[in-house]
This record gives sequence, structure tokens and C-alpha cells, in this order.
Amino acid sequence: MFKIIKQLTIYCFIFFFTFSIGYVLILKWVPTTITPLKVMFFFQNMSSENKLIYSSWANFGEINPTMVKSVIASEDNNFLTHHGFDWEAIEKAIAYNKINGHKRILGASTISQQTAKNVFCIPDRTWLRKGFETYYTILIELLWSKEDIMETYLNIIETRPNVYGVEATAQRYYNKPAIDLNPHESSMIATALPSPRRMDIANPTTYHVNRASKIRRLVRSLPRIEFDSTGMTLIEE
Repeated sequence: MFKIIKQLTIYCFIFFFTFSIGYVLILKWVPTTITPLKVMFFFQNMSSENKLIYSSWANFGEINPTMVKSVIASEDNNFLTHHGFDWEAIEKAIAYNKINGHKRILGASTISQQTAKNVFCIPDRTWLRKGFETYYTILIELLWSKEDIMETYLNIIETRPNVYGVEATAQRYYNKPAIDLNPHESSMIATALPSPRRMDIANPTTYHVNRASKIRRLVRSLPRIEFDSTGMTLIEE
């Protein structure tokens, strides 16, 4: 009996690793139009009047570089240099949270981690989910380019209830495609990412306006990033 259970366990692990690697490779080339978060919110909104989901995919080259820089400045300064986990930011977050307790918890999730969590994991706050997030973060960093990760991230993020991705956000709130977003608009979208269900992009509060202004200043202090038809390159100076 024990031998059978052991064999089944081995087969399950082999299946999981084979399936997960294959799935990650498929999503490198196929747009991620459905995520666990979208599915969860869709069923939660079944009884509400607002059931429409606004989502439109834009390739990396169809998103203005100012939008890319804004989310790097806001969410993950070291996105182009780390390999999925920003250990320096994690250490700072741990030290900060020890001092401040539960007054204000500081997070250190990278864009890669957020992408892995939103694409491959169910919305849950358990160690098991965190384990899957870590595993898929490693996979996408190994199998995807930084442009692939950024493209997916900017297309799946929720910016308002039922609004997903910067293309849909740009069209809905600024009447333009994501490629035409200016620094102000890009920073306002980036400001919404930590709390998309509390910030109204069309009617931002003073706090959000000031936060967007801070993001624009942070963008100017980022290392030089060059964009071309092949993607983005960090210029060492």
C-alpha cells in the first residue's frame, strides 16, 4: 500500500511540474485573458448591476514607455536587475515591519511576484499560495523575458472594479490607447495599483494626486532605460 501511495505521489509531482512548465511556456506566447482574480470577481458581481468586464490586450510595444517606467518606479525599482525577488527590499520591509508592528505593513513583492500571483494562483492568504507564487515566480523568470513579464503584468492588473490592464484603462478613462499615455496619466494609473477598488482614476483624491506626482519624480531618478522594437535595456552609466 505504501509503495502504491509513493508511486502515485511521484506521478502527481511529475504531472504537476510537466503541466506547470508547459503552461508557463504557452502563456509566454498566448495572451493571458483569464486569471483567477477575474473569475472570482466575476462571480462576486453576478448579482450586481455592473457585470461588464473591461479588458483589452496590448503588446509590449503598444504600451508607452512612460507607463512602464511609472510602474517600475512605483512597484519595483530593481525590476530589470533582480531575478524575481528583491532581497534588499525584503530585508528593509522586515526591519520596517518589526519596528512599526501592525500600524502599516510594508510589502516587498516584485512585479514578477505580483504577475505570478495574479496569473497562476488563487486569491488567498495562505503559506501554500505563497509557495505556489514563489515557484511560479522562479519559472517565469527562467522561461520569460523581462518584457514578457512586464507585458503580462500591465495587461492583467486591476485598475478599477472590472477594469483590467492599462489598454482598457487608457481607453476608458483617457479616451486614448496605451501607447499615447503621457507621464501624468501613466503615474495616475500606477497610483491606483495598490488599491484599485478604493481609488477612482476619474476623480482622484489629493493624496492620489500627490502620490502620482511623487511617482513622476521617482521616474526621473530611475537608471536610464532605453526602449526599442526589441524591448527595453538598462543602460549602465
